[in-house]
Amino acid sequence: MASPRLETYCCPNRDAATQLVMHFQPEVFCGVCIGSASISLLLTILQLLPKKGQSPRKMPKASSSSTILLLISICDILGGLGMIFRSSVWLGFPGFIANISVVNGTDVWPSTFCVGSAMWIQLLYSAGFWWLFCYAVDSYLVVRRSAGLSTIVLYHMMTWGLAVMLCVEGIALLYYPSLSSCENGLEHAIPHYITTYAPLLLVLVANPILFRRTVSAVASLLKGRQGIYTENERRLGTEIQMRFFKIMLVFVICWSPNIINETLLFYLEMQPDINEMPLKNIRSAALITWIIMGVLNPMQGFLFTLAFYGWTGWRVDLKWRKREIPWESLSSSTVGENAYPSPVNYPSNIHDSKKISTTDSQQTDEAISMLSEGNTSSDERLTRSSPIYQGW
Repeated sequence: MASPRLETYCCPNRDAATQLVMHFQPEVFCGVCIGSASISLLLTILQLLPKKGQSPRKMPKASSSSTILLLISICDILGGLGMIFRSSVWLGFPGFIANISVVNGTDVWPSTFCVGSAMWIQLLYSAGFWWLFCYAVDSYLVVRRSAGLSTIVLYHMMTWGLAVMLCVEGIALLYYPSLSSCENGLEHAIPHYITTYAPLLLVLVANPILFRRTVSAVASLLKGRQGIYTENERRLGTEIQMRFFKIMLVFVICWSPNIINETLLFYLEMQPDINEMPLKNIRSAALITWIIMGVLNPMQGFLFTLAFYGWTGWRVDLKWRKREIPWESLSSSTVGENAYPSPVNYPSNIHDSKKISTTDSQQTDEAISMLSEGNTSSDERLTRSSPIYQGW
């Protein structure tokens, strides 16, 4: 799981609350993390692989939103691999891990492994948070026709730049001036926890607002496309709204235990003695949420693919298939149109107005298709309700 307690545990003089959760059934906890991360990893890859009997979706053009969704899944996969590796070393080499607690030890490899593995997990999941925020921003900009593949470069710069900067800054403040003297006061720990949970809280607060505005803009687009709001368009808008709801539901389910656990542990840190009897229920709640985190944090990858694409099935198609080159279909349609010239000469203003309306309709269909990508029924219904489709 991804928690700033992983980096705090690397301090030999760690606080009592961190000691409580990290020493609670470590074998069981590492086994839970390995099992959950392995299941999520396999199912996520299965979801992303092409399936037999499914024709590839034909998008009008490449979508930045689809690229962001893929990058979110990649961050989850790599973060899950980090969890599996870290937990496997903890289970397989308990003596190696025990050297982390030595204050004046000469072996630097246990501490290096502790810090490196914790940073790897934290960095990738933090990047996943930033990518999820970029997805909400991009969805809104796509509907407003202010985004495209060119903006993906800006998203890369923002996501990886902020993730690396916050991670390095939090670690530097936590371990300043040295690894053996960290956690001597809250001035070391609090900045680290802020930089860790800042992107998570940003997604919890900002994404629902952006998704709500996007849904409102989608409704306006669908109404303005033909001047009426049909049942098909109402259903399509509802499906896009449900997709956003599923994304936020998965995020809240997977990460709310982290917020609850951190709140309980901070409360315990404020007490003179966390082993007092009146604090028994709080200690139990902290330990329960700690185990829940080990289950839900790695499962985010698979649950997100369900929210993005739905269940894609078990039948994997690994055969290479030839894809149609875009300009081949374009040239063939052009030849077909020019083979029999129209004998009627239309006025140029009619051609221009028709071209503008067709272009606007295409842009609207592209924006809606990007948001409903992965939903075959939505794409088919959108195509049938399009004026371009009806014109044929």
